[in-house]
Amino acid sequence: MKTEAQAKPKRKPTRGDVLSADCPSRVVLNHITNRWGGLVLLVLREGLHRFSELRRKIEGVSERMLAQTLQELEADGFVKRQVHPVMPPHVDYQLTSLGYEVSVHVYELINCIEGNLPRILRNREAA
Repeated sequence: MKTEAQAKPKRKPTRGDVLSADCPSRVVLNHITNRWGGLVLLVLREGLHRFSELRRKIEGVSERMLAQTLQELEADGFVKRQVHPVMPPHVDYQLTSLGYEVSVHVYELINCIEGNLPRILRNREAA
């Protein structure tokens, strides 16, 4: 005989709880807010880019870290990778609709930081 808890199928959560230690939203948040994820989303807001274009625009990112960041953002459904069957291989990256939605918030955060940079730097100097 099944108990009531066993009889009810588990429902997928309708939203995450980033404060919960085992919530997968923490991993996704890290992909967006790590050193490179937000910058990739910011550049891809401009439209389609090749890997080398992204690397040139995002100063300081290594090839390895850019590739890893793109893979994470693609796995999360924020970035679409399109391989063209030519030699040498030609790969384009662009935001998905979900990626664009997230990039709007990333852009606003970056805009807020850049707009308040003088205040932030004064605070850092005073600390």
